[in-house]
Amino acid sequence: MAGLSKSQKAKSAIRKFKTLSDALLLRGSYKPTGKTGRTLIDALKEIGPEIYGTMSNPRIVELKGLEYVFDRMPRGIEGCKKITLTAQEDFHETAFEEIIPLKRRRISYAISDSELCFVITRGASEIYDFMTHLTFLVIESEKIFNQICNKEGEIRQEWKQLEEYVNNGVELSGGKLDKAIWNLSIILGRTYKETKETYDYLQHSHLDKNANSGLFKIIHTIGNLKLEENEKKSDGLMIQFTPSLQDVIGHHKYASLWANNIKKNLQSLNLVARPIHIISANLHSVKNILYCSGALKNDGQAIADSLYDMIIENREKTNIDPYALENGYFFIEDNSGSNIDVQIIDTTLVKPESFHPNSDFDIDYIQEEQPVIVVMDYAFGTQAFELMDELLGPCELDECEVQLNIKSISVMGKAGILPGKKGDIMLASAHVMEGSAHNYIVNNDLSEHDFADEVDCYTGPMVTV
Repeated sequence: MAGLSKSQKAKSAIRKFKTLSDALLLRGSYKPTGKTGRTLIDALKEIGPEIYGTMSNPRIVELKGLEYVFDRMPRGIEGCKKITLTAQEDFHETAFEEIIPLKRRRISYAISDSELCFVITRGASEIYDFMTHLTFLVIESEKIFNQICNKEGEIRQEWKQLEEYVNNGVELSGGKLDKAIWNLSIILGRTYKETKETYDYLQHSHLDKNANSGLFKIIHTIGNLKLEENEKKSDGLMIQFTPSLQDVIGHHKYASLWANNIKKNLQSLNLVARPIHIISANLHSVKNILYCSGALKNDGQAIADSLYDMIIENREKTNIDPYALENGYFFIEDNSGSNIDVQIIDTTLVKPESFHPNSDFDIDYIQEEQPVIVVMDYAFGTQAFELMDELLGPCELDECEVQLNIKSISVMGKAGILPGKKGDIMLASAHVMEGSAHNYIVNNDLSEHDFADEVDCYTGPMVTV
């Protein structure tokens, strides 16, 4: 692809990765180290995602990328020889352990020490996410394997010592821990400090939350599996896609269940005919803006002068929910499999004294128009389109067609711009079409003039996650 810019090459590689992933889903299985898996590896290296850092450097193992992936994949993924992706399965009455990753609400089950089953409920984007993470792990596993032996083909002393640490199962400390991290840093091609940082990061979530196996065991397991595969003692990792998963992708099964449940709740609360404003955001954000000040007053606590400071200081407080539940707030826990919880807020029941002194609410407008706010947690990739598509469409409830009176849709999220800092307002003015029909083009109704002069606000094209 001579003459193409880096971004053009990356866009082509993204298209290739997506097309191959779709083809493999239809085929039903693939080996990440096989011919097709190699094509996925080449495409991912061409894309060069920022979250995978130095992935394309063959001499060093990408530690921050490992942290990112092991936060979002189930504990024990590094030791799998078989992974199955399926649609909703009823494993609740089995002995299989349910595992939910630390930072991605995907559901998986440990079938055995070397087999995992992923339940895909979020559509094609969840499959692409899984295959991207897995392809990255294959790339890093080959780097680790290449460092196990020295130039003479003999197992390195550092690897033998790592094996001893892992097999003994003893928690190291002091000088022994420092020595073990130093040996591991030589294998990984990283500095002692870099290796220690990743060790500490993973060890924290390993010990406190049982979210991973710890850095020593992860690296040892990855290297050993690659050794077995190279010596033909193992066929290597196999990925399978069940027919039930192939049938459900693109059919909005879970999105339809989710949306109908929201509409049923709105109907039971007699809110279905009221003007509805949808907000996609972290679930603490709108709730805390509307209720935090009132909850603090109710408990006789001081309120920060700045709305932003008040939210930061109290975002984890547990006294807000009881107060909110008495003042027009309803929490709808998702049971459809979509993993998208929802809050319904009847603004007419929010007391004026609940609002922060520096916030600006039109009380007369609220009483006259009686708006209802529906806050939905962040959706994932194409799931966002499916959920919104079902929520905006009509449905049958009690033999009557129900169509919500949607007045606005607001999407709050993280974004990337060159200026600004955490807490600043970023207003997007451009939308990048990703080559599929699953896009809603929404003009941004907000402008810099809607915010006070002391608020730092930036408008323009933005790269968002």
